[in-house]
Amino acid sequence: MKDIYFDDRYGKLFEEMENGEAGMFNFEHPLGRVQHLFIKRQIPIALNGEHYYDLVTPYGYGGPLIVEGSKDSRLELAAEFEKAFKDYCLSHKIVSEFIRFHPLAGNAADFEEAFEVMYMRETVCTNLKERDAPFDGEFSRSARKNIRQALKAGVEYKVTLNPASLDTFKEIYNETMERNHADSFYYFEDAYFKKLMELFGENLLLVEARFEGKVIGAGLNFVYGNLAHTHLSGTLSEYNHLSPASVIYHALAEWGKENGVDVVHAGGGRTNNPDDKLYLFKKQFGKESDCHFYIGKKIWNPLVYKALCEASGTVDEVHFFPAYRAKQVKQTENV
Repeated sequence: MKDIYFDDRYGKLFEEMENGEAGMFNFEHPLGRVQHLFIKRQIPIALNGEHYYDLVTPYGYGGPLIVEGSKDSRLELAAEFEKAFKDYCLSHKIVSEFIRFHPLAGNAADFEEAFEVMYMRETVCTNLKERDAPFDGEFSRSARKNIRQALKAGVEYKVTLNPASLDTFKEIYNETMERNHADSFYYFEDAYFKKLMELFGENLLLVEARFEGKVIGAGLNFVYGNLAHTHLSGTLSEYNHLSPASVIYHALAEWGKENGVDVVHAGGGRTNNPDDKLYLFKKQFGKESDCHFYIGKKIWNPLVYKALCEASGTVDEVHFFPAYRAKQVKQTENV
């Protein structure tokens, strides 16, 4: 599978956000080939003056991916990868790893014996390839009604591939995050957008909803090969009665259908609850398609992991992984 989340440049985007360094492990074997993109972070606890590291998936999805190999040998190839990657981790003082597997790649199933894999929730996909008219086949009745009413009321949309500027989008996005009292994790500095445009400009699709000449909502999306992912979006609250978010998704799906996109992946909700409001909103645009989101955990060096938990006072922590970072996260949340 070719997708932006497996492009080694993608990891570079989030080095500053994750306070780490992007890396790619390429594993070649007679059974096939595996690539694994990650961000390596220094653990903020020293043991006898020595520092260690852990790994995390860059913002979004990823995990190890089999890029060559027969279907019958995938689990065996994954086992060989695990051996080689364990050696790599031990030699690079890497203690643990947290993965957000790609919902469309199916790589969670390939590596379920190499990592502790856990199902988290459904994510929303809109199947464009198998639908002559995704608007009719994938969108719910209420979504279709809202979109028709918005267009009839005068809402228009504009789709721009490789936009020259994201200034208006950033204003609307930041206003939306402030309105929703979003966590700092969802805010992005100007430097991020500049780097995004430099590295992936031709993969960026900006969709704007407009009313009476004014941009009332905007969505920034990734288009890579035959896949599209919603990335960030926002609306002006005083125009939400015109359903700009629904119009934006309609425009994205319409553009995708016309330009060879097979699937639009909209992600999931803010929580794992099947009644999550954001998930249910997105589900309006993919009522016939389901994607499954899994995470993966791995302790590569159990002895050092235990020592780090003892040093951080988190030996009994069971709800956060890696446990030795639990207090650090809680302190950040309380700032």
